[in-house]
Amino acid sequence: MAKNYAWPSTVAAGGTTLPRGSQAPPGAGPGHGELRMRPGQDKLMKLTFHGAAGQVTGSAYLLETDQARVLIDYGMFQGGRDADELNRAPSDNGFEGLDAVLVTHGHLDHTGRLPLLAKAGYSGPIFGTEATREITGLILKDSAKVQAQDLERVNRKRLRAEEPPLAPLYETHDVESIMSRFRTVAYDEPVPVAPGMRARFVEAGHLLGSASIELRIEHGKGRRTLVFSGDLGPKDALLMKEPAGFNQADVVVMESTYGNRNHRPVQETCHEFFELVKHAVERKGKILVPAFAVGRAQLLLYLLAMMFRQQMVPKFPVFIDSPMAIEATRIYSGHLELFDAEFQAMRQEHPLAEDLNTVTATPTAAESMKLNDLAGPCLIIAGSGMCTAGRILHHFKQNLWREGTVVIIVGFQSEGSLGRMLVEGAKQVSIFGDKIAVRARVHSLGGFSAHAGQDDLMNWFAPLAASKPRVFLTHGEAKGRETLARLIQERHGLTPEQPALGDAVELG
Repeated sequence: MAKNYAWPSTVAAGGTTLPRGSQAPPGAGPGHGELRMRPGQDKLMKLTFHGAAGQVTGSAYLLETDQARVLIDYGMFQGGRDADELNRAPSDNGFEGLDAVLVTHGHLDHTGRLPLLAKAGYSGPIFGTEATREITGLILKDSAKVQAQDLERVNRKRLRAEEPPLAPLYETHDVESIMSRFRTVAYDEPVPVAPGMRARFVEAGHLLGSASIELRIEHGKGRRTLVFSGDLGPKDALLMKEPAGFNQADVVVMESTYGNRNHRPVQETCHEFFELVKHAVERKGKILVPAFAVGRAQLLLYLLAMMFRQQMVPKFPVFIDSPMAIEATRIYSGHLELFDAEFQAMRQEHPLAEDLNTVTATPTAAESMKLNDLAGPCLIIAGSGMCTAGRILHHFKQNLWREGTVVIIVGFQSEGSLGRMLVEGAKQVSIFGDKIAVRARVHSLGGFSAHAGQDDLMNWFAPLAASKPRVFLTHGEAKGRETLARLIQERHGLTPEQPALGDAVELG
């Protein structure tokens, strides 16, 4: 039977202190930068861009000094026809002598290739916040599981065609191996991470545990300061604290995902969400919400808690129908101290568990199937966020053709996806090979992005501009990078660089 679910505590687990490694992980090769320099062979500091250079995903930066070699993030490439090829880049010219890995946050496009380090024998430390360690473990285990499931189907077809089976990028034991390398760090406390290098992790406001990283480096006879923004959150984001900034740097590597535009104000989006839920409840409708398991699902629970506490609607059944979202919510529940002042004030009044006592987790397939027969009003949060897989497809198949159903889309839907078709007003869709009429009301909300918009990016960078740093714009497509670069040049007289995949630059 399903169990009542109300933000339970997480299980604490610490990181492990481990020795330096010297093995060569995959991720580099022809077209991925020359990586054969060993510490001490060249007095120039070098930075190589192994991902998120000209695209949003695959974040990975290799920093080489006269004393150490450090990798900042090692994310998976996602989307695009060449993503699989990039993720499987050859390992014969890898990161020899790597001293440490620093992780800004747990999303797959920043952590998804970490298990490849384990496969290559890396035995050094990985530094990140405690929340990042927990979320990274959850996401990487899910990634390994999805790969295994996808390849099982692919290899059945290859077997019938007498073709050799394909192997996954990595497996669960590789995830477990690399997760044992984690050493957790606290916010705002400088920590030595490699010879001649100290790192300070500060709040990035993007995801639970997310951080921007400041590196203070002893290089040659001087000192240099490098800042890696990671992914920055918007200033007015719900739940998350505001991103912390920096006042000085010699080099800044900065994300530019939304460098070309701002988001809709979050308060407007919240109001629209409240009105949609109230309208559906009044009509005893069934509300289906495809949501990303980490971040977005927890935000929705917070909004529902606000509605119930303020008696905007009578309490009604809410279901978290995603094993990954259930586990992610458990992790969030163990780090309530990381949330913003508004959340803390709400928590002081009385526990959110009292507001969310009609929330139920349905981890098993059998429990999920029972929701088919459930009458409204009720709300079901299910994966996947882009409606490309997961339990939301089963709920759509059972309910899209019913006129009382309400679908609320709260995240970006990629071109060609089922979610995009619904947002664009499709009257009929195909699910598991069956044609399904769309009689449900479909609403798309666009103000819940976890990324900083253009104004927030510029405000974050402004205090750094006075120190005249060398700026590299990454983690963005051309329209975002080019617009942000032009704004920085116009306002601050600096000319940001826009590296391509594999570019290696000398930092002096």
